[in-house]
Amino acid sequence: MKQSSLNPLRFALLALAGLIAWAHAPAAMAQSYTKLRNICRIKGQEENLLHGFGLVVGLNGTGATKDLATMQALSKLMIEMGIPVSDTGRFDERAEEALKNVKNVALVRVTATVPSTGARTGDQLDCYVSAINGKSLEGGRLEFTYLVGPNKSDNRIYAVCNGQLQVDDPSQPMVAVVHNGCRMEQDVYTKYMTDDHWITFVLNHNHADFLVASEVAEAIGNKYSDNYLDASIDFEANRQEYVHAVDAANVRVRVPEGSYNDEVAFISDLLETRIINAEPEARVVINSRTGSIVISGDVEIGDVLFSHRNLMVETGAAAGFLPIDVSQSNKPKLDKLVQALANLKVPAEDVVQIIKAIDDMGKLHAKLIIK
Repeated sequence: MKQSSLNPLRFALLALAGLIAWAHAPAAMAQSYTKLRNICRIKGQEENLLHGFGLVVGLNGTGATKDLATMQALSKLMIEMGIPVSDTGRFDERAEEALKNVKNVALVRVTATVPSTGARTGDQLDCYVSAINGKSLEGGRLEFTYLVGPNKSDNRIYAVCNGQLQVDDPSQPMVAVVHNGCRMEQDVYTKYMTDDHWITFVLNHNHADFLVASEVAEAIGNKYSDNYLDASIDFEANRQEYVHAVDAANVRVRVPEGSYNDEVAFISDLLETRIINAEPEARVVINSRTGSIVISGDVEIGDVLFSHRNLMVETGAAAGFLPIDVSQSNKPKLDKLVQALANLKVPAEDVVQIIKAIDDMGKLHAKLIIK
């Protein structure tokens, strides 16, 4: 890597951090908020995977050859369609002999995803096809394939798939999709309320945090007590009976009796609740391949003195180059370091190594995520 031509430099990073505020910073930062619907989902409202095995036909010599599983599946399909390939009605030596030269058929795995809101009989979904054998699915057509649910003890057929395959990536000819090729044969409902009228708000993984869950429970509780309870009820003394955070990701809420027949409106109203301080712990996300760095909020760093190539960086009270305020609000900020290094045209890979070194020393006051 080409060395920078800069002379050895020392940065009073604490001073750089202070530049953003100096004497012109407001006394208090405005609080930010988001709506609850942006950071959570309702438990029970999850996607469901349907799956099955089927046959793709019409291939131009790129199917499986002399594959026992494929011949068995094709034999079964032909028998079901009234075309016996054996006297016994089963896959036997005669059927194997009759189908041994088949080259235009491939055995495939088929999947479809039912949306988190469920699906109804007659709905059409995309289905995804992955070849188990053969050379390519290009030009093939999926024959009738029955899809079942993820529960092995549930033998119901939830959907039927068929249609012309579309290979989206020529470099991956063994994977294809049939747009709207999956037709639902059963209703799939997603139950979101327990029999005793409790619902659970599940924070998404990027917001799951004990502080955020506590803030959510507090905000919901305030709205709940103001809009859904009689004034004679002492909500604070009985808060756990109505709203409580179970852990860092789950907040349970009891549907009030007056909303038993309209829980959808109740949930919709709660999802509009404004949540202040909905940020989890500070995070720094680095993509090692692209060199991109994403920093959440004001990520602080501790007092460090380090050199990298011909660059020297010093942060903290010992920096001493400018008279600065060392109060809590003016602690060194990582984004200011990154900005200063970028201004000096320090290569992105060097900046990444500097951040990793700060984290290794325990001076990065944030969660470092490297992808």
